[in-house]
Amino acid sequence: MIVSFIIVAYNSEKYIDNCLDCLKKQNYDHKKIEVILVDSKSDDLTKTKMIEFKNKNADFYNIYILDNLKKTLPCGWNVALEKTTGEAILRVDAHSTFEKDFIKQNVEELQKGENIVGGHRVSVCDQNNSWQNTLLLAEKSLFGSGIAKYRRQEKREYVNTLAHAMYRKKVFDDVGKYNEKLARTEDNEMHYRMRQKGYKFLLSPNIISYHHARNTLFGMIKQKFENGKWIGITLKYCPKCFSVYHFIPMLFVIGLIFSIIMAFSVTPVFLILISILYILFNILNLILSIKNEGFKLLYLLIPFIIFILHLSYGIGTLVGIEKALLDKRV
Repeated sequence: MIVSFIIVAYNSEKYIDNCLDCLKKQNYDHKKIEVILVDSKSDDLTKTKMIEFKNKNADFYNIYILDNLKKTLPCGWNVALEKTTGEAILRVDAHSTFEKDFIKQNVEELQKGENIVGGHRVSVCDQNNSWQNTLLLAEKSLFGSGIAKYRRQEKREYVNTLAHAMYRKKVFDDVGKYNEKLARTEDNEMHYRMRQKGYKFLLSPNIISYHHARNTLFGMIKQKFENGKWIGITLKYCPKCFSVYHFIPMLFVIGLIFSIIMAFSVTPVFLILISILYILFNILNLILSIKNEGFKLLYLLIPFIIFILHLSYGIGTLVGIEKALLDKRV
């Protein structure tokens, strides 16, 4: 089975080598791997590294280097999809790494009759220091990163969505291209269309990939704000793409604003209640997050980090909804 392996990258010179090194180490026959690397007008050495990879690895089925002139991810995926010739399509992020049997395990699941497969995506940090480990624990926690099963579920089952998934090419032939109006939520909308067509998403515990979390708190805040904003914008195009869990941070922000207004004008009871409930949930989340890690004083910052991330995500969602309602260009 020919596999079209796709990376769409923008300013990823610090990470793409690690991703491509994992590709070179795959125990699946390289002559059956079509590599499609798409550069989104990077202004660093990302494209140079892509060219170096092509020049040094002639053992693959083919290697294409393409340009994504519109820069956004859905546009990049569409550029790549137009070039694919493989029966299977495998998409990974430039910031990701994966096990040496990653492609092989995916292919074996397709050969059993599946159409969409993926596995457990593990969040890791680039440097093993106390601060980055603290940020990582906040990111990985149930209260911090959401409830998507691919983040933590390790048993074989059908799920609603996957990260770093492999698809039969016929799935995209059936459902069409990515919506290029969505810069960050293209997967949510695409996977919704796939589910509407009757396709199932199989999570296999034998398939393992790694997501490299943001290295700084500012980077995480920016990421959460943008994720929330694009969820708000996407409501204009696909309100059924999301579950209620995607809007909990927004509801928390609204509840907090309402409670503060009420505290100054009528009664503080609502502010006290929402504060107590949030603190209790955050303490429980902290206990669950560090129970297998051992206690470190820095971990006491996790509730505050999560609070900031929730505010960023919730405010982002409100900004996205406002933008969708008022900006006709969206």
